Formats: sequence, C-alpha cells, structure tokens
Amino acid sequence: MPKAFAARNTGREGWRHRVRRPASVVVLASGGLDSCALIGRYARAGIDVHPLFVRCGLIWEDAELAHLRRFLRALPADLARHLRPLKVSRIAMGDLYGDHWSTTGRGVPGWLAADNSVYLPGRNVALLAQAAIHAALIGAPRVAIGTLKGNPFPDGAPRFFAAMQRSLSLGLDFPLKLEAPFLRYDKERIIQEASDLPLDKSFSCSRPRMTRSSSVSSARPCGACAKCRERILAFRNAGGSAIKRSLRHLNKHKEPA
Repeated sequence: MPKAFAARNTGREGWRHRVRRPASVVVLASGGLDSCALIGRYARAGIDVHPLFVRCGLIWEDAELAHLRRFLRALPADLARHLRPLKVSRIAMGDLYGDHWSTTGRGVPGWLAADNSVYLPGRNVALLAQAAIHAALIGAPRVAIGTLKGNPFPDGAPRFFAAMQRSLSLGLDFPLKLEAPFLRYDKERIIQEASDLPLDKSFSCSRPRMTRSSSVSSARPCGACAKCRERILAFRNAGGSAIKRSLRHLNKHKEPA
C-alpha cells in the first residue's frame, strides 16, 4: 500500500503582513504636478510619506525621476521631516505595449489631441499593485494616487479604486486603504492649494527634450504634447501671485495654432 504523504506543515505564518507604521502612506509619485502636490498634502498633515516611483519602460521616466528627486530635495524643512526615502521599482509594461507611442516616442499625442488619446491600458492596475505590495512589506496601511476629477479612463473611476482596495487587501491579507483624495479636484485647484510647494520642480511631458548638457535632470518639456498642454494651461489659469515662481519656466511656451 502506498505510503501516505505527511500532513502539510503550514509553519507559523511568519509571512503575514502587519500594520507596523500606522501613521504612514505609500504615495505613487511620478514627478508630475499632481503626485508632488499629493506628497505635500500628506506631509502637511503630519503623515509619514513613503514615495514610490514605478518604472514601466516609458520614454519620459528618466526625466520624471530626475525631477522628482529635485522636488523632494526642495521640500520645506517642516514637510521634509515627514518624508521617507524614495523607493524605485520596475515592471516591464513595455513588453506588453510593444511599438506604442509611450515606448517609442513616435506619434506622441499633440497639443490638440483628445484627452483619451493618452490612455495607457492597465497602468493604474499595475501601479497600484506595486504600491500595495510595497505598503504591505513595510507595514503602511495606506496607498495614495493623484488621480484628478474628470479622468475619463476605467482605471481612474471611484468604483475601480474601491474594487482594487478590496482585491489588494484580500490578496495580501493586509488591511489596506486605497486613497485618491484629488478625485474632486481639477489641476488649477491643486496648484492654488499647493502654492507653498516647489511645483516648478515637477515635470510632465510625453516627449522630453534633452539640453546641451545631455543630463536627464536638465531635460525640458517639449511644450507641444497633450501633457504639456494640460500643465501649461493649468498654471496659467490658476493665477495668483503665489505661483509666479512656477510660471517662470512656462512663459516661453506659446499655444500651437
């Protein structure tokens, strides 16, 4: 008669994730205006911020990461004391996107392109999964993303975030709260409310231009893509003397005819 297998030894479940940093949040940080403002929002509330930059294989990421580091270094001291070291992770979205404008730089949506032209399939799905894993590993019970009001994509809707919170909490066996506090904000309001932050150090462009120094930290926005349009017009429409510093580097851009 065949010998029976021994009973499975499940061990002491040392893998289980526990909340060890209750006053902490993992913030998905792209280096763009929205995520930079999000970092400031939580730091201002006295919450320890663990910024996470996720490399997906897209053409603008080197420039974004360099500007994100500049922004973090420029934070006022009272906010910087709530900042924890930047974490950078990698996922190969480019392997799935293939010959796509976001990986090649060819056919980047221009100034007059519709908002839905910049859709990147499943990007928030991948980003939130990375952030949730990082949060569980360090014991932080919150993950935050800077999605704005009017986002037209399926992975930017409140019901998507609610479903992801349930799924990620279940899959990690960890009490995770997924937060998108800017869902009722437009970019102009964010600029006005975060005028004390060095938003001029933030960066958002689908086709960054290298300067003569050939350094990613000195990359310039193209001023002609859909991302640049959104950023430039938001700064101009926000108005107010408090954001003059952030407007200086935009004054040279003219709206394409």
